[in-house]
Amino acid sequence: MQTPHPSQEAPSLASLAEHGYAFVQGPALNALLTHTGDLSDWDAFADSWNRLQLDTFMADQGRYRRRRHAVFRIDREHGIQAQAPQPHFQSLEYNRLNGGIERWYPPVEPAIASGPTLTTVLKYAWSLFGTLAPSVSAWHVEIHQFRIEAHPDWAGRPTPEGVHRDGVDYVLVLLVERCNIDSGTTTIHAPDGTELGSFTLARPLDAALVDDARVFHGVTPVTPHDPSHEAHRDVLVVTFRRT
Repeated sequence: MQTPHPSQEAPSLASLAEHGYAFVQGPALNALLTHTGDLSDWDAFADSWNRLQLDTFMADQGRYRRRRHAVFRIDREHGIQAQAPQPHFQSLEYNRLNGGIERWYPPVEPAIASGPTLTTVLKYAWSLFGTLAPSVSAWHVEIHQFRIEAHPDWAGRPTPEGVHRDGVDYVLVLLVERCNIDSGTTTIHAPDGTELGSFTLARPLDAALVDDARVFHGVTPVTPHDPSHEAHRDVLVVTFRRT
């Protein structure tokens, strides 16, 4: 597996190791990803967010979130292996709003799940998180495509459960597109609630990296900048949990 050059990856590793989170700007992440693999299907990858389906599991009755889901196993012997569709499950400890049930979501489209962009993102995350946890030989990885829609009459809530942990080891949040929205600021918090940092994913490939065992995270609601036009926030969320 081709991995990012150590000098490129070092700032993200250092911030994750010291603070439990890192913000990587799009141009820097693009350099890391293109060193790892290629993004030749990026346009098709981004366009697939236009075909996400409504999340019908929202306990707040919100109709502002669309998503797809996929599961992979990554290990040293076999590399990246797509898994059969399976439900997404979080306990109520980690998701007070929608946890405690099996949530079956439409799968990521096959061409996107096996395409070069997603494969490259997985390889990069594996290299990064594997460096932080070198004793882990196998990972359970979940992929979430999210579109949060904002409307003149209601805001879209990227984290409707509030500031939270996901119940995994590491999280990568990658911005695909911001369309006509205001706000959507990511905040990072210590377990006692103290805010440790904040930043806004503003450009494609801007990313947040989170050590989920150490810090909590949330995102402020998004509202339309121009109420007369469509408004949404598209992100890819990748979670790594040791097996």
